[in-house]
Amino acid sequence: MLNENRIPEGYMENAQGCLVPLANIRPIDLERDALVKELIGGFKDINGGLRLFKRKSFGDIDAFVQLSGERYDVKIGGGKGNVTLVSFDGRYKVVRAYSETLAFDEGLIAAKELIDECLREWCAQSRPELRAVVEQAFKVDKKGRINTAAVLGLRRLEIADERWQRAMQAIGDSLQVCDTKGYIRAYERDSSGAYQPISLDFASV
Repeated sequence: MLNENRIPEGYMENAQGCLVPLANIRPIDLERDALVKELIGGFKDINGGLRLFKRKSFGDIDAFVQLSGERYDVKIGGGKGNVTLVSFDGRYKVVRAYSETLAFDEGLIAAKELIDECLREWCAQSRPELRAVVEQAFKVDKKGRINTAAVLGLRRLEIADERWQRAMQAIGDSLQVCDTKGYIRAYERDSSGAYQPISLDFASV
């Protein structure tokens, strides 16, 4: 696509990257283009404002946590950690929280092989439900991702076999934190005393 600053006067660029004379563009198409660009400008302004407010909110909360720690001569390092702040009258609540995206490295392959060894040996006497649970845990979705919670759930099974125990160890060792995201949510108490989220979702305001 051409840079808008390099489009000659009297022309507009279409979706295929071609220059079209203004005289050849229908008035309704020009009106649509103007409306879309006006709305997008507003969306970008709001998006930029939200980014700045988010950054400020994280900074302010972190500074307050540090201030609170100074009461006990404690210096709190880093901003990571879940925090809930409530106004004096209890009407408002702000929650800062972090969520981690977990994934498995290649060690999961070894765990799966050890589990398969167990299942092959136990095939005659093991309950089919166990095989179903294992197969479901290692099933991938359409994007090729494994259900982390299902795999970790296998570690709750009480199985004493040494190979199974090694497989569970391999699962634990292969678990990696690949992403951490922080978010802030604000709540206001309604007339019944329940906290309701103050939504920043465009569809729900």
